[in-house]
Formats: sequence, structure tokens, C-alpha cells
Amino acid sequence: MISEQVESGKSVAAFCRERGVPASQMFSWKKRLRDRAALGFLEVAVKPAQELAKDRPAGSSAIEVRLIRGRSIVVEPGFDAHHLRELLLVLEGEA
Repeated sequence: MISEQVESGKSVAAFCRERGVPASQMFSWKKRLRDRAALGFLEVAVKPAQELAKDRPAGSSAIEVRLIRGRSIVVEPGFDAHHLRELLLVLEGEA
């Protein structure tokens, strides 16, 4: 929703009013994203394809996203980036 609001060119108040979302909630989401962005870089480990493939069907080009507390999400090609962002906000907020 944050991306949609920014791209719309509308004020937070006008955008939220149209969507029935409290503007205070939008500002809270924006703050959470800013705070996360300030954390800096995250460690990325590249594993051999054979190791990743053992849990997935042959020929899969999925991406595994490792989350805090050892959880992970497998993202298949053609995923909806907006839904993934929303899901990550919820899951990472449970820490």
C-alpha cells in the first residue's frame, strides 16, 4: 500500500480515506520500513544448486528467502511482489 500511495501522487490522508485505512496506520508502516532500511546490509549465503534442489522438484527455479528465527519462504517464478512484501512485513513483525 505504501508503494501504491507514493505512486498515486496523492497525500497520505487522501489515499487512506479512499481505501478506508487510518492515515496513522500508513505512517506507522512507513516508519517500520524506514527503521528496517536503516539496519543496513544482510548476510547472503549462496549454496550449491544440488543442496537447494533436494527439497524441490527437478527444474524448479524457486528462490528461498530465509527469515528471522530460522523460518523461510520459497518463492516460485511468477510470484506477486506486492503480496510477498505484505507477507514479509507480517512475518518479520512477529519477531
